[in-house]
Amino acid sequence: MIQRLQSIFYVLTGIFFGAEFAFPFASTPTNVSQGLFKDSLYNIQDNIALQVLAVIGVLLSIAALFMYRNRKNQIKTGYILATIAIILPIVAILIFTGQAEQLNNTEVSDELGLYLPIGMIVFSLLGVRYTKKDEQLVKSMDRLR
Repeated sequence: MIQRLQSIFYVLTGIFFGAEFAFPFASTPTNVSQGLFKDSLYNIQDNIALQVLAVIGVLLSIAALFMYRNRKNQIKTGYILATIAIILPIVAILIFTGQAEQLNNTEVSDELGLYLPIGMIVFSLLGVRYTKKDEQLVKSMDRLR
């Protein structure tokens, strides 16, 4: 019997990508007149590129979930998910540093949204690992026939 643990990992990857819409990257104690922190939160809704990356991550994790018949594509999709999970915080930090001069020495504290990509990377790579194990199991069963 083929193990489907990777399905759980791809679902968790999709949940972590979707959680980016709920948790901010950073916050400030006071509102800034303009820029990213005008609502005192820097979240994914502040930039369309971040939203696109998160939506692509959710859609690809759902697609990887249903690629159980084509394990090679499922492995490729898992690596793409890990890559997007690496790119997402890098883009968020680049956008933040580009607008940092508008903060006027305001204290900025990091939030949970900045650490969610770690879970995305871990779960997508675990999905790839278990997909490879399934592929090896199928190959060994074919040898026995």
